[in-house]
Amino acid sequence: MPAHFAGFIPNPLEFPTMTMNRRDFLAAGGAISALAALPRAFADWQPSQRYPDPLVRSLTPAFDKYRAANAKIERLATGMRWSEGPVWFGDGRYLLWSDIPNNRIMRWDEETGAVSIFRHPSNYANGNTRDRQGRLLTCEHEGRRITRTEYDGTITVIADHYDGKPLNSPNDIVCKSDGSIWFTDPPFGILGFYEGHMATPELPTNVYRWDPKTGKLAVVAGDIDRPNGLAFSPDESKLYIIESGSAPRYIRVYDMVDGGTRPANSRILITADDGGTPDGMRVDVDGNLWCGWGMGAEGLDGVTVFTADGKRIGRIDLPERCANLCFGGTYRNRLFMASSTSVYSLFVNAQGMAGG
Repeated sequence: MPAHFAGFIPNPLEFPTMTMNRRDFLAAGGAISALAALPRAFADWQPSQRYPDPLVRSLTPAFDKYRAANAKIERLATGMRWSEGPVWFGDGRYLLWSDIPNNRIMRWDEETGAVSIFRHPSNYANGNTRDRQGRLLTCEHEGRRITRTEYDGTITVIADHYDGKPLNSPNDIVCKSDGSIWFTDPPFGILGFYEGHMATPELPTNVYRWDPKTGKLAVVAGDIDRPNGLAFSPDESKLYIIESGSAPRYIRVYDMVDGGTRPANSRILITADDGGTPDGMRVDVDGNLWCGWGMGAEGLDGVTVFTADGKRIGRIDLPERCANLCFGGTYRNRLFMASSTSVYSLFVNAQGMAGG
């Protein structure tokens, strides 16, 4: 059995055609014992047999140095309904990510390749990150809130209201070096019953900052139509925010002012003029933006890489739309890509920034 299926126990409601005899079940310790037990659609994709991987492409010579010649795209897990919000726990050598419609957070262990359920129900968790003390921060559609998982596993609500009104459905989240928590609040989780529950938005689609000293929320950007992914530049002098309500979608950049507590001077840095849909993103130590991409014309699914000044330099082609991503591994040089029904990884010659 491929390592990326070890320990993964599918929900029979998701895999109604799957059958397993008692001997196989016991031999696998309760896990899937054969790739053939999964639906054919999940078994079709195969990693490239060539080095360098032809699915990792330089669009300009500037991307060449970030490609690892003898590394290729790997599929770590599959069988989700909509993968989002990956976050790396280096101290435990595992990855967490959200499977929103299935109302759970999943876990992949680097040492064994085992995939398991970390939390169910997850309150339809979406974006995840860690605070500067290493605790898990989560955007939850159900409850319309931001939570922090404490060291003992208990959950603390960081924010669920602003100005006396419930948040919409927090989507993506980052933690700045001063401990402040920044998150976007579009309405996607309350537009239906697939990724949460239907409700009427009572607030604009704001971007918020949570102050670690006062515990209060402040609107830091209220001019974005359905803000989505967000990230800081390496020196935290810039804030990048994806605007998903525009057509085409934009990636906006702001200058950080007032001691780094407020973004200003909003401007469009990147226009998704290829028909793609940027969703989540992370920044490497050189300031490049690695953006989940897809859901447009054929050939757009995967990751698109831009320089800090918005120049498109690289592509990672995937068979599914990439919603969000993060850097992990011992040296933060392994890119984890949450992509529709699957999670993929790729070692690169880049290192991700902390706090994303």
